[in-house]
Amino acid sequence: MKSSRLVSILLLLQTRGRMTAAQLAEALEVSVRTVYRDVEALSAAGVPLYGDAGHAGGYRLLDGYRTRLTGLTTDEAEALFLAGAPGPAAELGLGPVLAAAQLKVRAALPAALREHADRISGRFHLDAPGWYADADETPFLHTVADAVWNNRVLHAIYRRWREPTDVERRLEPYGLVLKAGRWYVVAGPGPRTFRVDQILELTPSASDEEFTRPEDFDLAAYWTAHQRDFHDRLYRGEAVVRLAPGVTLARAVPVNGRTEPDGWTLMSVPIESVEHAHGEFLGLGTDIEVLAPPELRDRIARTVAQLAERYGNLLTGSDD
Repeated sequence: MKSSRLVSILLLLQTRGRMTAAQLAEALEVSVRTVYRDVEALSAAGVPLYGDAGHAGGYRLLDGYRTRLTGLTTDEAEALFLAGAPGPAAELGLGPVLAAAQLKVRAALPAALREHADRISGRFHLDAPGWYADADETPFLHTVADAVWNNRVLHAIYRRWREPTDVERRLEPYGLVLKAGRWYVVAGPGPRTFRVDQILELTPSASDEEFTRPEDFDLAAYWTAHQRDFHDRLYRGEAVVRLAPGVTLARAVPVNGRTEPDGWTLMSVPIESVEHAHGEFLGLGTDIEVLAPPELRDRIARTVAQLAERYGNLLTGSDD
């Protein structure tokens, strides 16, 4: 809708400063001509909006102008309060800041939207860590976060999984990522990814050395690519299995979409290794049959035979 788009232009210029028509068009997913018409409409409505010509030109709001119009819809208000993350905010030392921000937003909402926001807060709670994982000790998280914010170089003793395990690293921290309750810092040069809880010692640069963060670095895009690369490196093998009706595996792909006459489905499953797949597939008991690779099928068959021998007396009723 045009009214929503006009509000979006105001908020974009208010938060980002000067923007060209092309940049606004890209952000709003409309044509540049549509942006020109919207800017004219805003100017006609009395909004102090100015356009500068030239290579460094663009549209900007008069210095000091702030709109108090947020244009929040019911769905947007609900999503805002659903997205609250008090746990991670507290870990970063931002718990009171987050609470104050939510209070201000709530106070600014109309009564109907405030009711919806309260309903969401009372019915949904986000808890990122898994059930069986103890919280990681991250004593250096505040220091890392401060360095991310201020572009400060850090010198770390870092523990990795391969030899030598404890190594010295010079970090130019670009950003922090929270994944399943665990904090990661993405740092240059590279960039590379480090677990914050594996930092053994951390020292800011003696001269408060600063670094220049690459202007084109996109943390979200990097993390998506990092996860994809990690998955590709982790699952280097493949197994062919039959799954019982109703049984699913997250990584499984049907082989030629084939469902066999007995209702079982032939699937191809990426695996990390024979050892890892052996333990994972045994957990499915009789709901899976491994067909390939042969070494995985043979290993599972040997394990099953050993289990049958060990517990055979329970089946025969023997006390010997």
